[in-house]
Amino acid sequence: MDLSLPPVAPVPSPYGGFSRHGVSYALRTGFRPLLLDLHVPAGEGPFPVVVWLHGGAFREGDRRYLPSTLRPGSVFEALVAAGFAVATVDYRLSGEARYPAQLDDVTAALRYLRAYAAELALDVDRLGVWGESAGGSLAALAALTTDAAAAAVCWYPVTDLAALGHHGPDSPVTQLLGGCSSELVAEAERASPVRHVTPAAPPFLLVHGVQDDLVPLSQSEALHERLLAAGVRSVLVPVEGAGHCFGEYPDTEGLIADAVAFLADELSNRTGQAN
Repeated sequence: MDLSLPPVAPVPSPYGGFSRHGVSYALRTGFRPLLLDLHVPAGEGPFPVVVWLHGGAFREGDRRYLPSTLRPGSVFEALVAAGFAVATVDYRLSGEARYPAQLDDVTAALRYLRAYAAELALDVDRLGVWGESAGGSLAALAALTTDAAAAAVCWYPVTDLAALGHHGPDSPVTQLLGGCSSELVAEAERASPVRHVTPAAPPFLLVHGVQDDLVPLSQSEALHERLLAAGVRSVLVPVEGAGHCFGEYPDTEGLIADAVAFLADELSNRTGQAN
């Protein structure tokens, strides 16, 4: 049962404007409370909102922290400076629950933001999702399986679990599904964004390091090709010299700026449009 609680009071934000920390967006029986933080620019709003989903191979990570290859808080700071509210969302990890619990949690967060949009000064008709690694996969799944997102930014996501080929008992994919993807074929397909592409999908920006040896560039290429074939706008940016989490790449701030610009362009003309 979803027993989400009303938003907590706002406090001054380190990114400008105001923040609400530790909002309980869903209370799952038998699990820890599921929390989000919301950072809102100064002013009356309503503001377009971007939902940030952390990575961590589905088994670790925290809504408050970016990868060590990025300057702390840089994504959230850039979004607020551009006039976006940003909701950073925790979800159940694979040691707590199997897929689709993670996507269920993300969609619960999206419902929460819509339910409290007026109180939170959010324009949820202009909502984007942005995630990295496992969070990029969840961002893609949320954009493809719900009608909540008007744009998606996915950094180095897993998009086809079977093609990734991680079959060992300790692999993140095995732990996410509760078994080997080669045996749990239907479950692996259900957790793979490439299996959910339709012409109704929102625009996508896919950014992936060419030298990524954990999640190969082919994972983003596969989703990009499916989206284009369905007539959906998709922009694929291979990042030369970058590994996973853009390791060894000198201009992560530029990649953040490009993602914010993409979201601004896609969400700017959607005021008053239900998605």
